[in-house]
Amino acid sequence: MAQMTAVQISRPGGPFEVVEREVPGPGPNQVRLKVQACGICHSDMFVKEGHWPGLQYPRVTGHEVAGVIDEVGAGATAWKKGQRVGVGWHGWHCGHCDPCRRGDFINCRNLRITGFSDDGGYAQYMIANADALALIPDSLSPAEAAPILCAGITTFNSLRHSGAGAGDLVAVLGLGGLGHLGVQFASKMGFRTVAIGRGKDKEPLALKLGAARYLDTDAVKVAEELTKMGGASVVLATAPDSKAMSALIDGLGVGGKLLVVGASADPISVTPIQLIGNRRSIQGWPSGSARDSEDTLNFCALTGIRPMVETFPLEQAAAGYERMLSGKARFRVVLTMN
Repeated sequence: MAQMTAVQISRPGGPFEVVEREVPGPGPNQVRLKVQACGICHSDMFVKEGHWPGLQYPRVTGHEVAGVIDEVGAGATAWKKGQRVGVGWHGWHCGHCDPCRRGDFINCRNLRITGFSDDGGYAQYMIANADALALIPDSLSPAEAAPILCAGITTFNSLRHSGAGAGDLVAVLGLGGLGHLGVQFASKMGFRTVAIGRGKDKEPLALKLGAARYLDTDAVKVAEELTKMGGASVVLATAPDSKAMSALIDGLGVGGKLLVVGASADPISVTPIQLIGNRRSIQGWPSGSARDSEDTLNFCALTGIRPMVETFPLEQAAAGYERMLSGKARFRVVLTMN
């Protein structure tokens, strides 16, 4: 049998192991991908450390996968060998639970998550379900497309469903892996975009990414500044810092929404009075389905939005993961395959 290189985790909290495995074959309604790039996401930590229910080991993680269809299984008639496709968090949905019947596939009660429920993209080949595939436009390289399938879809999909309209004031908290994409999306969607970060040094990047203004949390009271500007229709909270999120609620305008995509275990602090007076709200947002991924990729191709990435070869997945955890990556870490 043909062999491939994969990076697996054999036990919760265990190291990344570079191993040789048999190249898998696709089952019904599946395809095999020759992986070209796979982003390293902070959520991979849940698999690495065993902080997710129902995990089975050994597991190959990775849910920001860009590649080429190498073999098509029986029944996957919509797909052809050689197509450039990506796979994100959404790995499979059942199609018959209540959310699925309403077309809300990302909230399927039986959702299978790429790199969690099944082996993901830290390998030269992986199996993907046909309903999890998104076509990648020719203008996007594999290393550019991979992070769009998680960080990209999360920020794009949340903003386009936020209720904000062109010209509205939208603030993006954080300029990291999610935030640097959120600023670009907000600007290209026609929002009056404000970037919020810590330190004056981030201002040139924020303006280059499309922000009309940068607010330094070390220098100004951001909520007051947003209020002077009329109040934010949306604050997209990408930084996993609940204290920083809580501090911005008073900067929301009438009907304003704190839109949370940065995952933190700490509670957000808010009083009922803060919410009631101006009809403010707090909403979380997950990523989206394969169709949403494809929309995000196409929007990036159309508008020139690109993630900023650092690349590591597959065999150096452990180093890439540590680089991501350090917070020093600018801004997404991507594994590339030979």
